[in-house]
Amino acid sequence: MGFDRSRTSGNLVVVRGAGDLASGVINRLVKCGFKVVATEREQPTVIRRTVAYASAVFEGAVRIEGLEAVKAENLHEAQAALSAGKVPVLIDSSGQAIRELRPYFVVDAIIAKRNLGTTIDMAPVVIGLGPGFTAGRDVHAVVETNRGHNLGCVILDGSAEPDTGKPGTVCGYSAERVVRAPADGVINTIAEIGDTVQSGQTVAYVDGVPVTVQIGGVLRGLIHSGLYVTSGMKIGDVDPRGRREYCFSISDKARAIAGGVLEAMLYLQNRINAPS
Repeated sequence: MGFDRSRTSGNLVVVRGAGDLASGVINRLVKCGFKVVATEREQPTVIRRTVAYASAVFEGAVRIEGLEAVKAENLHEAQAALSAGKVPVLIDSSGQAIRELRPYFVVDAIIAKRNLGTTIDMAPVVIGLGPGFTAGRDVHAVVETNRGHNLGCVILDGSAEPDTGKPGTVCGYSAERVVRAPADGVINTIAEIGDTVQSGQTVAYVDGVPVTVQIGGVLRGLIHSGLYVTSGMKIGDVDPRGRREYCFSISDKARAIAGGVLEAMLYLQNRINAPS
């Protein structure tokens, strides 16, 4: 059975990626009345799993701030999820679902720091988040994702700020917050997101090699157990503020980016529909 586009009209959005920043965008758009379909990889390597709709790939369903996402095996299941007020998460890295759904909006929220195949002709309005996109060339608008004065700003000509390669600073800690894989192999986690951790504590093993944290605080993110990781890969992060509740709510950064995406969508839609 095909997808019934008549039931979504001009408010259908496909969001590529369903990590924590993408999920903040998805949550905002649905609550503003848009119908959103998210696409993900078969084994998403999301860190902040408790606030990422990508977790539906592993769990079948996940609820974040009152909005539920469910894994959809096909377009029929995606339509059923939308009709039930849920967000379908489709496994689709190539963009095939976009060609079949023909949405009015496409938002590339993969946050890969480079363009992984999004093109300006995918939909009437195409938006890219962060570095890797140029407004007017491969997307219609770019939303700034770098922390600072311009976070969430809409760029209609040009690109976002380049990737600094450094995590944001929290309580004086930057790179120390990040948990990285010590070796190549399959990860086995022994700690849970939301746990209080101490400097030097082991939170997982990669093929028997301990994964330790550098600072104390709350374990805010940790990759899904059982995934294959590579040495040096980011697999978790620690929040030195120690506020457990922050692990289970959409971040300030995600909310700012979501506001920028909503602004870009409405601005571009109004420009398209404006009388000539």
